[in-house]
Order: sequence, then structure tokens, then C-alpha cells
Amino acid sequence: MSESNIGRVVGVLARALTDRPDDVRVEVTEHGGTTLVELFLAPGETGRVIGRQGRTIAALRTLAATAGEKDGKKVTVEVRDAPRRA
Repeated sequence: MSESNIGRVVGVLARALTDRPDDVRVEVTEHGGTTLVELFLAPGETGRVIGRQGRTIAALRTLAATAGEKDGKKVTVEVRDAPRRA
């Protein structure tokens, strides 16, 4: 699975978990052999993606890491609060 596909899958899942799916933004970058998938969420949506005791984000990270392993890549997922729009 290519890094853009990994980002797309993580984005689809994150949008399904939030109340404001249009405000979810995904950025995929490469850093020294590691693919970083950054999820930018609307303020107040972070808890929905992290889940109870971090179980939901752990599952998303496992999914992304497993998909990356097929291509021999290390993948990590980070959640960020998107800045408020003016």
C-alpha cells in the first residue's frame, strides 16, 4: 500500500469517527525512512479519535503500521488539533 493510500485510509476512518468530518485533514510526509501520517482535527474532536484509554488511536496506528510493513516502511500516526479558522 503506498503512503498516499495509507493516508487516505486513515483519513476515511478518522472522518467516520468525528462529528465534523469536513474539518479532518491528513498530511503524509517521509522522514528518514519513516512515513508520518498527521491527522489534523477540529478543536474538540481529538478525544473521539483517541478513544477511551487510547484504544482507537492505537488501532489506527496498528492498521497504518501493518499496511506500511507490506511495503517495508515504518509508519506512524500523530493527531493534531487544527487551528481555528478566522
